[in-house]
Amino acid sequence: MRVLPPTDTSVAFAAEAIRRGELVAMPTETVYGVAANAFDPDAVRRIYALKGRPADNPMIVHIARIDELDGLAREFPEAARVLAERFWPGPLTMVLHKAPNVPSEVTAGLDTIAVRMPRHPVALQLILAAGVPLAAPSANRFTRLSPTGPEHIDDELRAGLACVLDGGRSPVGLESTVIDMTVWPPLILRPGGVSRGDIQAALGVPLGQIPSEKLRRSPGMYPRHYAPRARVVLVDRIENGYPGLVFGTPAGPQQIRMPNDSTAYASALYDALHRLDRERPLEIYVERPVGGPEWEAVLDRLQKASA
Repeated sequence: MRVLPPTDTSVAFAAEAIRRGELVAMPTETVYGVAANAFDPDAVRRIYALKGRPADNPMIVHIARIDELDGLAREFPEAARVLAERFWPGPLTMVLHKAPNVPSEVTAGLDTIAVRMPRHPVALQLILAAGVPLAAPSANRFTRLSPTGPEHIDDELRAGLACVLDGGRSPVGLESTVIDMTVWPPLILRPGGVSRGDIQAALGVPLGQIPSEKLRRSPGMYPRHYAPRARVVLVDRIENGYPGLVFGTPAGPQQIRMPNDSTAYASALYDALHRLDRERPLEIYVERPVGGPEWEAVLDRLQKASA
């Protein structure tokens, strides 16, 4: 397995590997993903096996052109078009009724498919070079912390990849927002890089609340997810220099000061947790952010990591 710079030659190598049915790690603006041809059931099954991912957990399919939806979704409602015009390319995933030819492995046997158009130029270049939509869940073992840089991808996962395309740090730093467009009003299934408020403003309707984890029409709906190996403990304040994430001045070398801005915090969160987890602490303490609805995605990840 090789970590390759994002040159035209490297992207061509990765695209050819995908066409052969192999797996590739690609950067996106949210997190790094393990990519395979979405229309190759064997390759998609290899993703499930490599990640230790349950078969009832659907994958997100990544596209580079809006016309690729024709082979993926049975319909593209007007409200979905509004969101695509406003937020694609970008960190928004829409759940739509799937087209008949989409392999059931991608959708976990559901009649819906989760689709997004990433904003990262390397991801878009790879999709176009491969000539197929890419199923690409995060490049981590199931329930573990997602990678926002190539160095975060663990050795166990790397062993099953043809290559990793190094696109630098993922700037958004959290997984995409997932919205179910098969119901009205639409439901946010997972908060992420596009806020609830921005989506509501675009559609002009209030959105439904996040449903029970039993309705797994989207990735990221298990009670425990996005977790380092160490136990994450949410607290109001960290004392005595214990390892963790703080808002004030760090009290020891194992504390990392985090931004007070929710967007900057999201961008830094996974990298900070990876850095602390490499020291193999038993617990990582995280000072609980106190803020408004703009913290929804961050709090979702922290709550799942600490479950």
